[in-house]
Amino acid sequence: MTAAENVTAAFTTADSLTITTAGSGTGTVTSSPMGISCTSGSTTGCTATFPPNTVVTLSEMATTPDKFSGWSGACTGSGVCSVTLSAATNAVTATFSVSGTLQSLNHIIFFAQENRSFDSYFGYMQQYWANNGIANQAFNGLPQFTPPANPALAPTNPACDPSNPDGPDVCAPDANVTPVPSFHIQSVCTEEISPFWNEAHVDWNDNFLYPSTINWLGNGFVKAAADDARQYPTTYPPVNDIDGYRTMGYFTDLNYYYFMASNFATSDSWFSPIMSRTQLNRAYILAATSDGYAYPPGSNSSDNAPFPSPTIFQSLQTAGITWRVYVNPEGTSCSADTGSELNQCLANMSYVNMFTFESQVQSTPSLYQNFVPISQFTTDVQNGTLAQVSLIEPASDAGLDEHPSDSDAYPENVQTGAAYAAGLINTFMTSPSWKDSAMIFTYDEAGGFYDHVQPQPVPVPNASAQQYPIDLQTNDACDGADQTSGVCSFGMTGYRVPLIVISPFAKKNFVSHVVRDATAWLNFVEERFSVPALTARDAYWSTAGAGTNPPATLDEFFDFVNVPWATPPTPPAQNTGGTCSLAAPNPWATN
Repeated sequence: MTAAENVTAAFTTADSLTITTAGSGTGTVTSSPMGISCTSGSTTGCTATFPPNTVVTLSEMATTPDKFSGWSGACTGSGVCSVTLSAATNAVTATFSVSGTLQSLNHIIFFAQENRSFDSYFGYMQQYWANNGIANQAFNGLPQFTPPANPALAPTNPACDPSNPDGPDVCAPDANVTPVPSFHIQSVCTEEISPFWNEAHVDWNDNFLYPSTINWLGNGFVKAAADDARQYPTTYPPVNDIDGYRTMGYFTDLNYYYFMASNFATSDSWFSPIMSRTQLNRAYILAATSDGYAYPPGSNSSDNAPFPSPTIFQSLQTAGITWRVYVNPEGTSCSADTGSELNQCLANMSYVNMFTFESQVQSTPSLYQNFVPISQFTTDVQNGTLAQVSLIEPASDAGLDEHPSDSDAYPENVQTGAAYAAGLINTFMTSPSWKDSAMIFTYDEAGGFYDHVQPQPVPVPNASAQQYPIDLQTNDACDGADQTSGVCSFGMTGYRVPLIVISPFAKKNFVSHVVRDATAWLNFVEERFSVPALTARDAYWSTAGAGTNPPATLDEFFDFVNVPWATPPTPPAQNTGGTCSLAAPNPWATN
């Protein structure tokens, strides 16, 4: 210094950017301008400061064979992440997932519609393939469509004696009357058929109510449907088809489902869990048991209302796994509710209300807020707020669940129901959530519609108790001394139902022939998110539990390495122009 000097010190603010990595995979995130070099599981190099208003571009690189799943925080989606620093602290999360394993799935959705058998919906599948130039493969559909197609192979059931010697409410099968064949049903609306415990066992064998005859014949579908219809004039609105013909009908005009099952993965050996009605099958879908009951909660006596066993949602809640149940409020008492009242009402409309868990849900905001209107599904798949496990309840009160018409005054149309399901599925396929999700789409039970394949033996939920129903009434199927067979126990599935596994990881045009029932979805969730099995039934579908080759776990439906449907197909719009008539069908005129 040789003279006085003046020095000015200038200070500027700086904004920080912090990167967090998430997911079970590994990878790195770097920035331009330089400053961030963050590796999965580390905090070193994950925070840097930059001058205000700096545009920082982040680049990701997954460690082979893992993959990058997306950004969250100050960036969303899976494209380029550019952050303009305008606050003191900015945060971005980069998620990496394991490739080639079940861990690639971050979201599992289960969606079950109502009361349709495999043969009634997919029995025509091989003819659909032939009509559309799709290569044939082994598929256990209706025998008349197994190439070369032969109408003479159409299965039949004994018809009712037209003289009704046993009274007006009983169908007595008569070997001298032309049997009722499997036929193309022309109407997209059908009258109700009972799938209840007794009727399901008569489907198995038309003499099932007599203890000495319990071997499988599959010859009682027409009798059960006719008997049910003949009781309606005194107990329900009249039914036109008093001869039970409708049970033998199959559909050919479900073009959306045929396309989806042909492009994605399906099964010809997927069964409902129990030979009974909706509530019991949905109890198994939620908890892998009906706690020893063949009737719904409260239908016979107060001692079985509600079911005490825990549901899958309690296991998920305990494990910190997010879950959500979507309910369509249309036509329900919830339609005018908003806010928390709507959540509570929807929880009460869900089939979860069959369990003691419902009382806990109703008193706990953090639980009942998981029950949301179906409109929220679109928001969640689009905005990245989809829960890890989701259940879509059927829109029964809106008439969109594909259930047969409970009353001729209110016909339900299968094409309208299929179009509703297609809207939800398409919304899912075209959303950002598609990349790491799977939807298991199926039906809760067969609804009394014909299927030519015998239900299959499976483990009872609890081997030391409740092997047989504890609530049967006098003269019920399996009541008393005839409770000597697996078909009388909870160690037997219900009838086959359609299945489509929809995911970017689903194998193309794949048909599984491994026997499973719908409780296999519970095992799929349990293995993915490391939660324990609920009963011996869902535990059976694990790799170790079933001991089958290939294993019964649903992994068989997926290719996590090659990602067959990274770009989903564009399905056709579901046809909705079918004729809706509830007149009694004529199987011989339309076959």
